[in-house]
Amino acid sequence: MIYRSLFNRMLVLLSLLVFSQTLMAQEAAVDIEAGKVLFRNNCASCHNKNMKDDMTGPALGGLEERWADYPREDLYSWIRNSQKLIGEGHPRATELWADWGPAIMGNFNLKDDEIENIIAYINDVVNNPVVVGGPTGDGDTAGGAVAATDYTSWYIVLAVILGLLALVLARILSNLNYMVQVREGNAPARRQTIAEMLTSKGVIAFVLFALVVLGGYTTVNNAISLGRQQGYQPEQPIKFSHATHAGLQKIDCQYCHDGARRSKHSVIPAANTCMNCHKAIKVGSQYGTAELTKIYASIGYDPTSDKYIDNYESLSQDEVSKIYKNWISSNHIKEGKEGDPEEVANDQWDAIVEALTDPTVGDNTVQGPIEWVRIHNLPDHAYFNHAQHVSVGKVECQTCHGQVEEMEVVAQHAPLSMGWCINCHRQTEVQFADNDYYKSYENYHKEIANGERDKVTVEDIGGLECQKCHY
Repeated sequence: MIYRSLFNRMLVLLSLLVFSQTLMAQEAAVDIEAGKVLFRNNCASCHNKNMKDDMTGPALGGLEERWADYPREDLYSWIRNSQKLIGEGHPRATELWADWGPAIMGNFNLKDDEIENIIAYINDVVNNPVVVGGPTGDGDTAGGAVAATDYTSWYIVLAVILGLLALVLARILSNLNYMVQVREGNAPARRQTIAEMLTSKGVIAFVLFALVVLGGYTTVNNAISLGRQQGYQPEQPIKFSHATHAGLQKIDCQYCHDGARRSKHSVIPAANTCMNCHKAIKVGSQYGTAELTKIYASIGYDPTSDKYIDNYESLSQDEVSKIYKNWISSNHIKEGKEGDPEEVANDQWDAIVEALTDPTVGDNTVQGPIEWVRIHNLPDHAYFNHAQHVSVGKVECQTCHGQVEEMEVVAQHAPLSMGWCINCHRQTEVQFADNDYYKSYENYHKEIANGERDKVTVEDIGGLECQKCHY
């Protein structure tokens, strides 16, 4: 009877093992989550993440259908080294080059299964689009973000199965010990209870070890993800439209973010930069006085008298509110708009107070700097210099920040991962011609002049050295 019981439990153990292995095999066959990460780190800088709209590169939705007439290995070759396939005269590669040249797709050192994971993620986005609501909750987001496939339930099931396996194994060991005790005539011989097994030193040690591993993994994973929040699109205190300023009005990025060409930081423009234009343009094309008055209230400019207010910081909030409510209501009457001017002034003033104050930290006055919400935030151990990329490398702002001139509300465009930066350094050609910063690289200049080299990448001049970013 004892052996039959042991045999039945071993059958249960084997069945559970087979079931768990089946679950893991199903997940490993098509790892959409891994494909998502690979897409973000390798493809998202040029291909639209909604997979339906063109960007720097073509939309990737329907990728397999367009390559269906060619062996799968041709698609792998295209992704790994597109220029080589074009040089060989491949029909599909030549067709793509005709449509999208001279933009060159970078080379990607990806394995076959990694490419298949990316394709699986692309198909999942196309077939199961789930739009995530934006900061205003209206369901509209830049770039058509999609919900990631969640495997949490599978992990919970697997954890429960492993826990049951541990209990079965512990019970088997207890029975074996009991059989040994009976055979050797040790009395009293008894089986170990489940409570005794769960509170044994071995189980407690294992639980503590698992908690340490889980805590370490969570800490490291959160540290790696610091600042990597692709698609993050917070609501700002002032509804500043980049689409209007950079897109419609063609204002250069570096006019406002003038630190990008001369310092490590691109800098958030101070209100006096806004006043260069809005001392004359006092009514916005989209929001009227509602948003521009926030700028005036923060720095103490009276748009009615066209003067800065003396001793503005010492004025009470009632005195400040009268100045700007008067401006709002007067303009409302002047423009002949519908609605009660006093009511409009009160509503806009309430919005100004909400945008420029923070009672939670004791800030109850509208006077002072505008507290914009930061979107891009690299960890302290990663060094990035805007001037080095903008002035020396001649990198366009859109390379990292996306088509900002089309964004009503700015969102984080790039993944900002280490792999994304390294791939950029591997692929980006340095503009050697007429660039005084690279005069010291005499050998490269000679090789270019002699025809021995046709380009120099950031990698060639030390762009992959750890000290460049982590010194």
